[in-house]
Amino acid sequence: MQMPKEKANIEKLLLEGHTVQFYPTGWSMYPLLTNGRDQVIVEPRGNRKLRRGDVALYRREGSILVLHRIVRVKPEGYYMVGDNQKEIEGPLHPEQMLGVMTHVIRKGRTIPVTDPLYRLYSGVWLMLRPVRPALSGIAAKLKRFFIKRG
Repeated sequence: MQMPKEKANIEKLLLEGHTVQFYPTGWSMYPLLTNGRDQVIVEPRGNRKLRRGDVALYRREGSILVLHRIVRVKPEGYYMVGDNQKEIEGPLHPEQMLGVMTHVIRKGRTIPVTDPLYRLYSGVWLMLRPVRPALSGIAAKLKRFFIKRG
């Protein structure tokens, strides 16, 4: 379902069983999702078993909707992290999990999360979580170095 131009209640639509498509805001899922460029398709969670690596849409208790990756599944709940973050949030209760991302839409191309390149990227990126801050720092320094020389 394409999100209408007026603000829709994403949570209500998912709970009613609708699939939603929208532009997520913020930078917590960068580089997978770029604010203002990429869209996502999220299906209702339903009875689906969520696993490590899934990108789930959930509501923080008494707060906002968040789209982050599952880093751990334990009996007490789900542990989540943004692709551009190092702090893990959780445990989150199963009833907080509203939907799961099934596709990314980038520059008119729809990429399913089952795509082998997406799976490789997301798996490697998740494994690199402990060293991401160092990698980001190195990348920023290299970028500054080459911009100065250019």
